[in-house]
Amino acid sequence: MGRIGPRRGVWLIAAGRVALGLAVLVAPEQVTARWLGEDNAALPVVGDLARSLGARDLALGVITLRALGDPVSAARAQRLCALVDAADVLATVIARKSLPRKGVHGTVAIAGAAAGAGLYWARELA
Repeated sequence: MGRIGPRRGVWLIAAGRVALGLAVLVAPEQVTARWLGEDNAALPVVGDLARSLGARDLALGVITLRALGDPVSAARAQRLCALVDAADVLATVIARKSLPRKGVHGTVAIAGAAAGAGLYWARELA
């Protein structure tokens, strides 16, 4: 199996972001229960906030996918996405005492990996 090229890597992260965004918009409680815990996810305000995060990820994913035709624009979009992923890691670490351990570990692992890989592939694209 060969190395994933930067264009393919950025595409994979962006497509995953679109899928996650759509999932959160359609079923916010089910998606956020693993991250925030079932009791927290059931709160109406959490569903509303989750939908805003879903819309954010959907928009960032679509923008990145559309930018793939221009390596400079795609690299900029991916750097922005990596910054957002890093902010998600930071927010999760700050709130870790109020979140389920599995949710913290999963979010830090996935968002952290997306941030790191995204920065790498953005550099490779540019």
